[in-house]
Amino acid sequence: MLRLERLSKTYADGTQALSAINVEVGGGEILALVGGSGCGKTTLLRLIAGLDTATEGRVIVSGETITSPHEAVGIVFQEPRLLPWLKVEDNVGFGLAGLPAAERRERVDHALERVGLAGYGKRWPRELSGGQQQRIAIARAFVARPKVLLLDEPFSALDAFTRASLHEHLLLLWEETRPTVVMVTHDVEEAVTLADRIIVMRPKPGRVYETVSAHLDRPRDKLSAGFEKTKRRVMNALDRSLRPETPRPSVAEVEAAASY
Repeated sequence: MLRLERLSKTYADGTQALSAINVEVGGGEILALVGGSGCGKTTLLRLIAGLDTATEGRVIVSGETITSPHEAVGIVFQEPRLLPWLKVEDNVGFGLAGLPAAERRERVDHALERVGLAGYGKRWPRELSGGQQQRIAIARAFVARPKVLLLDEPFSALDAFTRASLHEHLLLLWEETRPTVVMVTHDVEEAVTLADRIIVMRPKPGRVYETVSAHLDRPRDKLSAGFEKTKRRVMNALDRSLRPETPRPSVAEVEAAASY
């Protein structure tokens, strides 16, 4: 479904943000990206979304190379980014202008119900809490039924209770159409709660360091031994990814050491 082929990004000032990223994400899979500052997680999402161009490599969705924003790829940012001059229902249905009014209304109402905001369609964004606004942003992303959905830390500014509630709403919507999801998070527990695989990235330049599979039934039991084991694996990989790299000895150094 989603394939990244030797994806690299170097900025005009010479900063290498990403180096030779090779990742394949299956249809309906949820992939989480974690890593230290400077490992290029958000840059990677922007390349997949077509909001930036790669220096080398390709982003391929269902056989099509993505070079600019595409209807097959949706994104939810850290902030809700709702349009304040539109009511909630019009924000959710913003990308559905080409559909018949009845179908558009049905999709919007259903999405609002799924995120626990049925009956909120006539309200203004300013009348909602931060958590409610982020639910609207998630509903807006899913209602367009993208093949690939990107999540750029959409829960990072929320308290733990609200974040857990949004995880449930996210999975309810995902279960219906099963898009491929790629999410960036700094929260290891969140990654294990939601993802099928977790990629730990190494910084400067950003590259894949280790991949951890989460073979756990949904909904995830955070108190289970399997959950705790997976979480520890990710945290250990993250810790190792942040350590300075030890340069490999040269052939001459190896031969010299062997001669003693």
